[in-house]
Amino acid sequence: MTPTNDTQTLIVERELPHPAEKIWRALTQAPLIEEWLMKNDFKPVVGHRFDLRADWGVVDCQVLAVEPNKTLSYAWEALGLKSVVTWTLTPAGTGTHLRMEQSGFRPDQQQAYQGAKYGWQKFFAGLERVVSGLT
Repeated sequence: MTPTNDTQTLIVERELPHPAEKIWRALTQAPLIEEWLMKNDFKPVVGHRFDLRADWGVVDCQVLAVEPNKTLSYAWEALGLKSVVTWTLTPAGTGTHLRMEQSGFRPDQQQAYQGAKYGWQKFFAGLERVVSGLT
């Protein structure tokens, strides 16, 4: 299906052998987010504006949706890209199916899309490492 606004969406999915509550902590607690993503001032509160900070710059974000242990969504704006990142956690067997969707890449943002594709693979590896270390 082709989106009507001609934007691309990046989707990364993983089956993790951990309960949703543990993954949720890594997605919503600022010190844990810093371990796998970037420095931040995140709070899981709808409407909260926060920054993700890296050596290459800053991502301006705003929390759009919070459904504990199920869904987290936030606006993600950086380097001309205005997108939305949505995390969905679904019980799966003995663990959790984690889905990350970043939508809003315009046709002229192929470099941003490819960069995100690469970056999210790295971020997911870090997220899995952080979650595995939680008790």
